[in-house]
Amino acid sequence: MLLDTASLYYRAYFGVPDSVRAPDGTPVNAVRGLLDFIARLVQDHRPDDLVACMDADWRPHWRVELIPSYKAHRVAEEFAEGPDTEETPDTLAPQVPIIEDVLDALGIARIGAEGYEADDVIGTLASRATGPVDIVTGDRDLYQLVDDARGIRVLYPLKGVGSLQLTDEAVLREKYAVDGPGYVDLALLRGDPSDGLPGVPGIGDKTAAKLLAQYGDLAGIMAAIDDRTSKLTPSQRKRLDEARAYIAVAPKVVRVATDVPVPDLDFALPREPLHPAALDELAARWGLGGALKRLLTTLQA
Repeated sequence: MLLDTASLYYRAYFGVPDSVRAPDGTPVNAVRGLLDFIARLVQDHRPDDLVACMDADWRPHWRVELIPSYKAHRVAEEFAEGPDTEETPDTLAPQVPIIEDVLDALGIARIGAEGYEADDVIGTLASRATGPVDIVTGDRDLYQLVDDARGIRVLYPLKGVGSLQLTDEAVLREKYAVDGPGYVDLALLRGDPSDGLPGVPGIGDKTAAKLLAQYGDLAGIMAAIDDRTSKLTPSQRKRLDEARAYIAVAPKVVRVATDVPVPDLDFALPREPLHPAALDELAARWGLGGALKRLLTTLQA
């Protein structure tokens, strides 16, 4: 089981009231919510291995070089050197180091890779896996990794993590009329305002799916622009032609990396805390006793 950790703690932050606080008054709603999410996921799915995948760089420079608008609207502060600072709610950012400390004390594998997003870590670990993989994320971009033959599916939270859409190829075809790899082409044609991807004006999910069904893939669609016998409408032909520069680079931006240098660690789900004393200290300091007890009970079941 691969967790898109930031996606889950954002959901926890907005799903658990910020009246949930540590003894010193610090909000810990994202921490508590994430721990409860993990407990529920383990309880319901009993994974053999669990990895909390992290954003070491939420806006990699190599993606921004290709599409400067990539996540630009989320930048809180820009630096000439080093990663940009992502705009996050004031009471969420201080909770992220607590989350990292708690996961480490529990012994839950936590992996990020310099210059890459959590999506890329997930893509790499999924590509290496020899058995079935469940990816837990609220980010539809990871639908591109769905692969029935390899048992890779996305568990997409609809409400908390108790209600998950189990996304396999049948679900993708029903919702978007594409398979996993086809989702990359659909996503870049449609665009994604939340990621600063402009897409091709006038082409949404349905039109993109129709074009992909007609011409097979993105290369086939682009070849149809110059084929006057193709059935592209004049407006589609014009818009796709004007978007050539974007379409040339977008696949590299949208497609998750599968060759990230991640360590080959023991990802086995822990049954006991790796650092019990440190965990006790964190539980007392941040008022996490109840959430940690629930999680530990689940891990030991």
